[in-house]
Amino acid sequence: MSINFKEILTATMVLFAVIDVIGNIPIIIDLRAKFGKIQSEKASIIAGIIMVAFLYLGKSILNLIGIDVNSFAVAGAFILFFIALEMILGVSLYKEEETNARTISVFPLAFPLIAGPGSLTTLLSLRAEFDTINILIAIIINMFFMYIVLKSSNKLANFIGENGILIIRKVFGVILLAIAVKLFTSNIQGLIS
Repeated sequence: MSINFKEILTATMVLFAVIDVIGNIPIIIDLRAKFGKIQSEKASIIAGIIMVAFLYLGKSILNLIGIDVNSFAVAGAFILFFIALEMILGVSLYKEEETNARTISVFPLAFPLIAGPGSLTTLLSLRAEFDTINILIAIIINMFFMYIVLKSSNKLANFIGENGILIIRKVFGVILLAIAVKLFTSNIQGLIS
């Protein structure tokens, strides 16, 4: 295990694209308008704990049910592919569930908005390629950035503007699509051989 700045940067960018912090600003603003105060610290910490736990225990859980990391990474590539399509095409492929005002910081913010199926799948996919310490640092960087965004979501939305958010979301969608293709091609070879 060694700290590699290139791996940290790549893992940070991948998680940033999957979590879609900027693209989620409209959802965060909508939740804030409906339920009032959002506990930014609580949401960021719980999401971070979920992601770190899955980073370390996810492989054991998969082994317990008889799935290898390459298979999970290929499945994750499909999830990332569909998340990217949602971002690029502006369509919704999944149904959003009802929200409770008391649990808003945990659900849907911490899970599944921040630490959702896409980010958890991505963590295991990244673990197949990068050192765990570098992914851990990337998680911390993303949770710090998420905290800042949650704290200042209204100011950011006004500054970036509706068109700016749309453009950023589509750019990160294309990046995520490329990452999905790379994850698929690199892990499908491991499954075939």
